[in-house]
Amino acid sequence: MPLLLIVLFIVVPIAELFVIIKVGELIGVVPTLILLLADAVGGSLLLKHQGRGAWRRFNEALAAQRFPGTEVVDGVLIVVGGTLLLTPGFITDVFGVFFLLPPTRALTRRLLRRYTVGRVTVVGVGGGGPGAFGQTGGPFGPGGGEPPPNRDYDFDVTAEEVPSNGHHEAQLPRTDKD
Repeated sequence: MPLLLIVLFIVVPIAELFVIIKVGELIGVVPTLILLLADAVGGSLLLKHQGRGAWRRFNEALAAQRFPGTEVVDGVLIVVGGTLLLTPGFITDVFGVFFLLPPTRALTRRLLRRYTVGRVTVVGVGGGGPGAFGQTGGPFGPGGGEPPPNRDYDFDVTAEEVPSNGHHEAQLPRTDKD
């Protein structure tokens, strides 16, 4: 992990500066600055367009009571890609476009799935047991509207505010037994 942080915060900025200087030597300072500004503006427009599409697909998955795993990963990749495009530099722009375009995002998603399968476990999704989002019938599984049985760590309680007795000490409320 420390090696990754060193690469992200030291090596990448130095590489970005090197590439910006080399591009500036090739095409000039003003065209380089215009190019950096143009890719930031273009990246923000692409981020807006792809982000809206991902949000729409996320809501469609929820409406269909389907687990939105692909949509969530797409959203994360879009946010990371947009952030990379807004960061000044050409190296980060390449990775930002890679994460924002749907075909390369699908490739990245496949690579992430291959890397994370067997390493990440999701426990307790929904209230209806395994596959709760994909089940039909109701919010609590195929049986319909019946909630799952209470477990020993589930508590169904009510609460009420307890007025103080003037001395800023809380009083227990009166019950029917008193």
